[in-house]
Amino acid sequence: MKIVICSDGSTQADSAIRFGGLIANACSAEVTLLGITENSAHEELIFDSLRRAQQMLRENGVNAELTIKSGDPIEEIVRRTQETSYDLVVIGAVRKGTRGPFLMSAKAYKIIKAVSPPVLVVIGNRQRLGRILVCSGGQKYIDRAVEFAGRMARGAAASVTLLHVMAEPPAVYADLIKMEEDINMLLHSNSDLGRNLRNEKEALERMGVDSEVMLRHGLVISEVFKEVKRGDYDLVVTGSSPVGGNLRTYIMGNITREIVNRSECPVLVVRSGAEPAGLGRSLKGLLSDIGHAFGQSKEEGGE
Repeated sequence: MKIVICSDGSTQADSAIRFGGLIANACSAEVTLLGITENSAHEELIFDSLRRAQQMLRENGVNAELTIKSGDPIEEIVRRTQETSYDLVVIGAVRKGTRGPFLMSAKAYKIIKAVSPPVLVVIGNRQRLGRILVCSGGQKYIDRAVEFAGRMARGAAASVTLLHVMAEPPAVYADLIKMEEDINMLLHSNSDLGRNLRNEKEALERMGVDSEVMLRHGLVISEVFKEVKRGDYDLVVTGSSPVGGNLRTYIMGNITREIVNRSECPVLVVRSGAEPAGLGRSLKGLLSDIGHAFGQSKEEGGE
């Protein structure tokens, strides 16, 4: 694995270097520390900062090369990822306020959208990598995110939780909505959702990663952050899709954007290989999955 960790010498960039170092150590990755300044007069300050970071990484078993660039940060990061094939881009980000749809730095959003490799947005100052939450949409487009999370988890001996949030079903299903039963029924059903979640869990198990599947009902963002808070996760993994055509740009769906906005821990955004046929599942489709799962369970049980 090859990782580029980007720094502008800020405190949050230092947090990005430390957390990126955890992943690099777990994955035995090659690391490039890319220092970028918009003012060439500050190059020496950035270089001094990165040399200290390089020493800190070395003491933790990670060797890193240093590169300093002057210019627009986004352009320099995009150029670097085009010149060298990286598996992961690590950046630091801070909130710019407490309201509005764009709480994170505009630069962070542009980098996520502009580069091809997965982007790790380091928010806060997490000191470990023990619990990973993967936001699964129950579709094939998330497969690359599951595989990437599995690689990190295997190296760090971390656990992975696959979380899928479904629309709240009508009251007619109220007596059937028991979390453990839902998961068991779905994972053993032939519904698209059941098969995809089962495949994701089996992929992690083949990698030797301790994993579990959680099913929630309600608003996606609300349920995701309830679980993040409950489980004290160190990393949240979500996905994005390529824009149609030949442009090297990506779209961040509303869910991914909100996760990046509201998270208090690092967020990994992994690109899908192709644009999904449809990210939004209709209520009818979701109920069909539930009905299929319940129906099959009754048949198997001989009822």
